[in-house]
Amino acid sequence: MPRIRPLSPELVNQIAAGEVVERPASVVKELIENSLDAGATRLEIDIEDGGARLIRVRDDGGGIPADELPLALAQHATSKIATLEDLEHVRTLGFRGEALASIASVSRFALTSRAAGADAAWRVAREGGRLDAARPAQHPPGTTIEVRDLFHGVPARRKFLRAERTEFGHIDELVKAIALARPDVEIRLSHNAKPVRLLRPANDEGALATRVGDILGDEFPANSLRVDHAGAGMRLSGWLGLPTASRSQPDQQFFYVNGRLVRDRVVTHAVRQAYADVLFHGRHPAYVLFLELPPEGVDVNVHPAKSEVRFRESRLVHDFLYRTLNEALAGTRAGAETSSTHAALAVAPDYRPIAQSGLGLGVREPLADYAALFGAASAHLASNDIPMPENASRDVPPLGFALAQLAGIYVLAENAQGLILVDMHAAHERITYEKLKMARACDGIHSQTLLVPLSLALSEREAAAAQEHGDELAVLGFEIARSGPQGVIVKRYPGILDGADVGGLVRDVLADLATHGNSRRLEETQNEILSTMACHGSIRANRRLTLPEMNALLREMEATERSGQCNHGRPTWVQLSVAELDKMFLRGR
Repeated sequence: MPRIRPLSPELVNQIAAGEVVERPASVVKELIENSLDAGATRLEIDIEDGGARLIRVRDDGGGIPADELPLALAQHATSKIATLEDLEHVRTLGFRGEALASIASVSRFALTSRAAGADAAWRVAREGGRLDAARPAQHPPGTTIEVRDLFHGVPARRKFLRAERTEFGHIDELVKAIALARPDVEIRLSHNAKPVRLLRPANDEGALATRVGDILGDEFPANSLRVDHAGAGMRLSGWLGLPTASRSQPDQQFFYVNGRLVRDRVVTHAVRQAYADVLFHGRHPAYVLFLELPPEGVDVNVHPAKSEVRFRESRLVHDFLYRTLNEALAGTRAGAETSSTHAALAVAPDYRPIAQSGLGLGVREPLADYAALFGAASAHLASNDIPMPENASRDVPPLGFALAQLAGIYVLAENAQGLILVDMHAAHERITYEKLKMARACDGIHSQTLLVPLSLALSEREAAAAQEHGDELAVLGFEIARSGPQGVIVKRYPGILDGADVGGLVRDVLADLATHGNSRRLEETQNEILSTMACHGSIRANRRLTLPEMNALLREMEATERSGQCNHGRPTWVQLSVAELDKMFLRGR
């Protein structure tokens, strides 16, 4: 074996560059983060040849004093941390002190900066491992960094660069992600001397929505829920895409932790669970969410590119995210977007009890008894005959009043905006499903004793989870005893799961408990059974409904959580405005 010897600083920097500088977009990310940490309120980003020929980032931040310019290019030199305690309370985007040295080792690099209050700017350049002496330059307060001919001295790395359009696409996506996190900063982006993106600062809610629309499309803020909730020492804010605005790809998912865009399995799992009841199979939610928590609650030093984090209390973070997002989605109701008055008590003259018309909405016996399912309050509301208000445009309920039934499937209704179309089976399926879940929550989960206890062989970690979480499992209807280092015995299971694969479910639940510290497998399985019951117990296609029955269905949709989608994530209703109808028929042209 060759003798052990220290690596040269240049080789060390190039090895670090292999971790930090994946492609031109990686360079742009590091430079922008440094600018933001320096207090910049304006960024100009000039790109040539997809970043392979030139990356220039200019800011109006605090600048770097002349005597510190050489240190800015030294390995692991930084002004952002000084002690181990600082590393545990990182409040800046950058902190490792290796980015500039790594970038300069694989490019022709120049840095020009003028510190706040300084009389002149100074410039340093580095190429081929040689650092030129600092010299005076002309520059306004702030910093400009030029990275030319990226990977010019590392041809093996340069040949892995993609086409110019592809590399610039990655840069543009990065700039958009940063612009979402920092709406207070003006950002200008150009490619090959042509302006591509100009994002003005957003100082109020209206301007913020405009900026989000400029980045993600005008439809995004219009089809999103505004979220802002604090609890357990954390705050979650941002935009949560409606299930009906889901996408075929996860291309509009932005999650920030203390302003840092990250990928994290705890976050991904919590978001997926929150959407589990409302998202169509194979679809992906869109969201822009910001999680704020004390810096000591998150370790940002687990990935060289700082794209991953580790939460110190991952279970607490998971539960906070899931509850917040789940409650936000649960609060969505059909028609909520069409009316700000939510006048759900305004009813038409022909709105009478379902029971009088012979329509039943039971679960075991389909179409049996409306009041039994919807409750006394709904039955009482349905029994009142309230005349149509004189100013109907103001007091019409969000989903309006029923007009007719189409093809035995759709309910047609008129509201203040125009025409409402409702899939009556999908809508009633959601209503029935939510009622069943409520009944389960009120009555609790009843256990069923296995005639022959089920013995399962597991990993030692999963068997330990069964022992550690025994009380939680008991609340869910399970009685599971540890039988050895790698084994458990299942004695009781939730009665609602009769006929299900109990052994497989227990394995999944314990795997979740061992990995995440919690599990919703049981609830998901129970919900699947309740969903099947709701589907078979709901109004079927080709069932003729009277106007009172249709109106009863509309009112229950307005009052039911998640009623904008059925249990499988399909939409239950659509709105066609009068303007859209006029456009279809070319009126006014």
